[in-house]
Amino acid sequence: QVQLVESGGGSVQSGGSLRLSCVASGLIYSTHSMGWFRQAPGKEREGVANISIAGNTNYEDSVMGRFTISRDNAKNTLYLQMNNLKPEDTAMYYCAARKFYSSDFRYWGQGTQVTVSS
Repeated sequence: QVQLVESGGGSVQSGGSLRLSCVASGLIYSTHSMGWFRQAPGKEREGVANISIAGNTNYEDSVMGRFTISRDNAKNTLYLQMNNLKPEDTAMYYCAARKFYSSDFRYWGQGTQVTVSS
């Protein structure tokens, strides 16, 4: 059974930092591309960042230069370092996994809440 468990969310003031973690189990982590997504109340879920099995990364425009996605295959763990947080970053953050050859993220975590106050 595949499980993705996020942690690291919390409440910070604008300009602060948080680091999210996502520990994966039940899958061959090194064969899965990983991503971070977020959903704010009343808004659709959006992709924040993703990382391939080779370590190539992509970011949503609004987080470029502020967020960094990384992975540690030895620990089956995905990270999202978030710096210079803004109130508009407030959302539930989810990690997700897909087979490297697939376009669909099949596995999802339960989410961790990030709240940024001005």
